[in-house]
Amino acid sequence: MKKKILTYLSIIFGAIILDQITKGILLYLITGGVPLFGAAWEIVPVPYMMMRVCDIFNIVFTWNPGASFSILRAVGEAAPLIIIIATGFIIGFIAYYLFARAKSYEGIPLALIVGGAIGNLVDRIRFGAVVDFLDFHVGGWHWPAFNVADMCIVIGVFLFILNWYLARRRCVKSAK
Repeated sequence: MKKKILTYLSIIFGAIILDQITKGILLYLITGGVPLFGAAWEIVPVPYMMMRVCDIFNIVFTWNPGASFSILRAVGEAAPLIIIIATGFIIGFIAYYLFARAKSYEGIPLALIVGGAIGNLVDRIRFGAVVDFLDFHVGGWHWPAFNVADMCIVIGVFLFILNWYLARRRCVKSAK
């Protein structure tokens, strides 16, 4: 049991650290320092910068004050506080489930989700917005910019659904 907990904590902290390091490097390259706190738009007032890497990938700099894919942007100034509180509750619920009730196949995906969510929560608390910088595109079609924390969340959700499906399929086969 202790080994599982250490594994989950390692994944959570690894996701947070990798996310914060990549965002810190980007902020350092743009500002010459890594600010600990401050209003996002005072730290880097230019909302969007781009460096072309290859035909399908750019490194961009953009602040995301809303939730996933900039939803809740219309709520206005209260959005960061609402998102921080909601995210805290969701992280708490998932972490409780992870450490108290999760089945073995759910652990790693949930740890990735928690780590990614905390990585973005750190930005929201520090800056009032999340740093997004990975921009994939094909022709004129761009996927919304994202970051390492977002990748951890998406990969975690994908693995959770895949593992759930495979476990359910094994149960159906063994019942026959």
